[in-house]
This record gives sequence, structure tokens and C-alpha cells, in this order.
Amino acid sequence: MNTQPRLDKLRELMGTQNLGALLISQPENRRYISGFTGSAGILIVTTEQALLATDFRYYEQAPKQAPAFSLVKVSASLVKTLASEIPSLGVKRVGFESHHVTVETFEKWKEALPDIEWVPTSGLVEKLRQVKDAAELEAIKQAVRIADEAMEHIMEWIRPGVTEKEIAWELEVYMRTHGAEKLSFTTIVASGPNSSMPHAVTSDRPVQEGDPLVIDMGAVYEGYCSDLTRSFCLGHASEEYLHIWNTVLQAQLTAEQGIHGGMPANEADALARQLIDKAGYEGKFGHGLGHGVGLAIHEAPRVAQTAKGALPTGSVVTIEPGIYLPGQGGVRLEDMVVLTEDGCRVLTRSPKVPVIKAR
Repeated sequence: MNTQPRLDKLRELMGTQNLGALLISQPENRRYISGFTGSAGILIVTTEQALLATDFRYYEQAPKQAPAFSLVKVSASLVKTLASEIPSLGVKRVGFESHHVTVETFEKWKEALPDIEWVPTSGLVEKLRQVKDAAELEAIKQAVRIADEAMEHIMEWIRPGVTEKEIAWELEVYMRTHGAEKLSFTTIVASGPNSSMPHAVTSDRPVQEGDPLVIDMGAVYEGYCSDLTRSFCLGHASEEYLHIWNTVLQAQLTAEQGIHGGMPANEADALARQLIDKAGYEGKFGHGLGHGVGLAIHEAPRVAQTAKGALPTGSVVTIEPGIYLPGQGGVRLEDMVVLTEDGCRVLTRSPKVPVIKAR
């Protein structure tokens, strides 16, 4: 993987904050900038140098995955390694990822390097990660494909009497045997009254004919995540459920037809929210319209009422409106889209139907 363009852009951002060096410890950020997938290590980036400090477990792996980075071998402790390496770089103002580094770790760094001016930073690499390049988009498309196929499989497989946990396991087995490295997150299968909880905990509840279901799941392919939700009833649905389901569908389609790169994030959220509110369900759509997806299942940008700023062209976000009625059930439909200058391109292909057959 050629990470040099990412390094160049990061150094430009470092220049805006007058940083002599930046320590990158957050795992997805570390992978994005270097290509290194190990579980431990830290990047040290200056205007001229790019170092990867890691331990014995990764001495062989690191140079292969991160050829643009010089390997710094951690033999005793990371703190001692930083205390040895950083003074030789000739820098005084060093940034660190304040959202990831613990207070305990930061205090150890300060004690080991008292002459360094430590600068807390937030969102430097995340800002770069918002816009996906061609290789990232290809990996995301494959992750989406695997999830789509798994959802179509489960719609044919579900039958009365199987439990939520059995459905989740069937999805996991399918995705792992059809190209997924792992799951994007713990699969949510919520049936009957459980479906009113947006992030319900999958249980041993058997699915019954006529139950509403919400299934939220995703696959990881080459490090990149997918996120997919479909809602439907098993066998038959009430008129109220069909009304709610169609309201959510129209909200999603309206958002997908109106959203575009450069649009204020809160205005994109309003596309779906206003339709749901006008349909009589104000307050029943309690989460944001969507979020960025990439190396992490939830990353920038956010698409929500409280989100600030514009949505970057080239970002990948979810469009997932929902309506939730406590004690009764809920509906959520979720697609992944790529934002373009004049609209969006929907990546998700899984069918949207309000009722599936009870076999």
C-alpha cells in the first residue's frame, strides 16, 4: 500500500498547528497512515521522518506492511523507547492524540521527556479518513456485498421458532464463510417488542409469526466495514406496521435523493426527520440520520441534528432513519452511500420489503 500521499497531507495539517512531530497511537489512524495492522505500536511523524515503534511480535511484519516507515524496535518499554528516540529528532513541539492517550500514559511521557512541549490534538488523521480513495472504496464495496448477500440469505432462512441468537449466528457464519475477515460489530437481531430498542441486545427470544424484526449487521473486508439494517415482519404485518415501514422508507429515499457532498450535515438529517415528524412520529426518531463508515464502523462525518459543518464529497455515510414505539416495535432501514458533488451513489443492494414469508 502506498501511504505516501496520506503522509504528505498529514504533514500539511501538522504545519497548520506548528507541530515538529506527531505521535499516532489510535489503531485505525495508525493503520491508515502506515498500513501497519498490528495490535501495538506508535507512529512518530515529523516533516522529514516517519518511524514505527513496535515490539518483538511485529519486527518482521512491520517493514512489510509499512515500507515507508523506519522500524524502531521496542525492547524494554515504549516510554523508554520514546525517551531515546524523540530527542534525536530535533523537535520541541510534539502532538499526541488526546482522544486516545490515557492520562496515565501522558503523565509517563511528560516525566520521561520534560523538555518537550506536548500538544493535545484531535481529529487530524480522522479528517483525512473522511474522504475515501479508490482502494478504500473498493474494499468497502466488497464489505457491502458480503453483508447484502448475508441479509438475502437470512431472509430466506428465517422461520418461526428460531431465536434471535440463532439468527445472529447464522449471519456470522455466512459472512465469515463468504469473505468477511470478521464482523463490523456485534450483530443486532431484535424481534417483537425488542425491535423498539435501536441497539437492542440479541436474546434467546424465539421469533414468532407476525413479529416485526430489525436486523443490523456488517462485515469487514481488508479492514473496511459495512453497515446494513433491514426491518420486516415474519408472515404478515398489521396496517400500523405497514404505515410505519413505508414512512421510514420514504424518509430514507427522500434523504438519499437530497443529500450531496458539501451539504450541511444537519440539513441532510432534516431531509428525513421532517418527513417522519410530519407523519405524526415526532420524537420517535431519536438518533441521527447516519455516520461515516470506513476502517471504523462509526467515524466522521456525522449526519445528525447536532452535527456541525459540511459533509465532504467522497465520504461514505449511512442513511438510516427509524421509528421506534416502546413496547410495540420499531423499523429502521439503513443503506451506505458515497457522497458526490451533486448527490450520492447508493452502495447497498439488499432488498427492502415489509414482510417475508413464514416458512
